[in-house]
Amino acid sequence: MPGGRGLAEPGHGPYLRFPADVPSAGRSVVLQLRVRRFACRNSECTCRTFVEQIPGLTRRHDQRTERLRATPASVGLALAGRAGARLSSALGVCVSRSTVLRLVDALPEPEAPARVWSTLASTPPARAGHYGTVLVDVEARRPVDLLPDREGSSPAAWLADRPGVEVVCRDREPSFAEGATAGAPQAVQVADRWHLWHNFSEATERSVAQHRRCLRALVPPVPVPAPEPEAVLAADSHGSSRPRGHRFADRTRDRHAAVHALLAAGHSRRSVQRQLGMTYRTVKQLAGAAMPEELFTGQWQNQPSVLDDCKPYLDDRWSEGCTNAWKLWEENVPLGYQGSYQRVRAYLHGKRTSPRSVTARPPTPRTVAGWILRRPDTFTDPEQLQLKGVWTHCPEIDVLTSHVRSFATMLTARLPDWLDAVRQDDLPSLHTLAAGIGRDRDAVIAGLTQPWNSGAMEGHVNRTKMLKRQMYGRAGFSLPRKRLLLAS
Repeated sequence: MPGGRGLAEPGHGPYLRFPADVPSAGRSVVLQLRVRRFACRNSECTCRTFVEQIPGLTRRHDQRTERLRATPASVGLALAGRAGARLSSALGVCVSRSTVLRLVDALPEPEAPARVWSTLASTPPARAGHYGTVLVDVEARRPVDLLPDREGSSPAAWLADRPGVEVVCRDREPSFAEGATAGAPQAVQVADRWHLWHNFSEATERSVAQHRRCLRALVPPVPVPAPEPEAVLAADSHGSSRPRGHRFADRTRDRHAAVHALLAAGHSRRSVQRQLGMTYRTVKQLAGAAMPEELFTGQWQNQPSVLDDCKPYLDDRWSEGCTNAWKLWEENVPLGYQGSYQRVRAYLHGKRTSPRSVTARPPTPRTVAGWILRRPDTFTDPEQLQLKGVWTHCPEIDVLTSHVRSFATMLTARLPDWLDAVRQDDLPSLHTLAAGIGRDRDAVIAGLTQPWNSGAMEGHVNRTKMLKRQMYGRAGFSLPRKRLLLAS
């Protein structure tokens, strides 16, 4: 206030205030305070009168004490609106969910100066489908800010306002590399070692999957038994493209038999309609067909299916041990399959219900990739023999194993040599990884030699997603940001 208390009139017009306080023994507590009102003698001041406040107890235009404000605010940081209001009521503080959120939003932001930061993209609790950037102080292991997007310009602007940043730990997202370079050119960028190994593991599994046919050679082929003559005669006698066991064909046959049985017993078509709960048109259609196969028209005919071209691939993957219908459908879509997931599931259901001979299955690409990525001294004798068999049938996997083991024991000086050796072999998945590492070589070398990493970030990313599930997009971006910064 202009002029301060020196220009104020002596206290006059005292009155009583009744701010609510925290409950005691389950009972509401209301304080009775006698406060003084002062008049300002400064003509330029917009506030003509003002009332004295008790520090730490009251504030202007507030009906609650500071202690009572802190209780629902702390609950709101942990539980958000509705759940926070329910718990506050159980504690004797009756507030609405909107009041809880307002108290949380009114809390001051923490001041956490630091010199080492880590950035990572996650889904912020503002709105589903949007991404954000969480910034964490690696030394204190606390979040310091939440940016509303994951574009490189946002971290760049944030880092530019803090010239004291010395180290930036990050994953290998290109936008983060550009933002860190533009915002803090003086800082050392450190690529996280875990993400580097995780990306390398994914590239290894993709390389093994490209040589899936070599794994199939480890298991001798099993002759397919010829169909029994009785089954062939049964299918020919019906003359239908829908064999017995198909739910639509069996239902049509059962309804056809029931209608003809009642008609043979002397019932009218109206009577059959009432007894079987069918429409008159359906009864007329079933009664007019001498055989149920006459009703198999349209989609029941033996027409080419969109799945015919994909059946050899599905049979091969089924023999390899992959029985997940959704995964096989996803694998067939890039190959040109335009049908639905239900067709793939129905085709695999028939393979599950048909009798199969018990044969050995070849190891899956993930299993072989796990053998390659493990330490050699942890293998059992059967696993060692199987891996040697894979090397014998597929020289590319043998070369891949040597690259993986040299990468695991790689030192900084050997990184360029490892990249050159990978580029010379026919391993496209590793070529992509090597190109990315080459573009980010300095940060990768720092990640292999510096003690810093982004391990503190992973827990905060999970907590950010938990806050998103609690908030359901309520109150925009500022409120979940405040919860992330203050509830840790």
